[in-house]
Amino acid sequence: MIKKRAYKNVVRVTFELPGDAVNEQACVAGSFNDWTPSDLPMEYVKTRDVWKAAVSLEPDSTYEFKYRIDGDAWLNDPEADDYASNPYVEKNSVVHT
Repeated sequence: MIKKRAYKNVVRVTFELPGDAVNEQACVAGSFNDWTPSDLPMEYVKTRDVWKAAVSLEPDSTYEFKYRIDGDAWLNDPEADDYASNPYVEKNSVVHT
């Protein structure tokens, strides 16, 4: 799930995954962090049983991303704003700010 909150010059985007989607760790990789999963690790919120991470992005922009799950699996967001083809004959999730 993606939540967005607009401020004057930035959009705060929060990424969330259900707790049962991840065993040990999750990260968000995308065009906003050069596809480096370790740059945006997700934190487990036990009281809500979700994994979550947030990033500030430029408004009126489009970014591609995927979740990196347990160090080996890539997962799209089922509630992404859109999807885009990538060079690996797969799709990436898209968020529009």
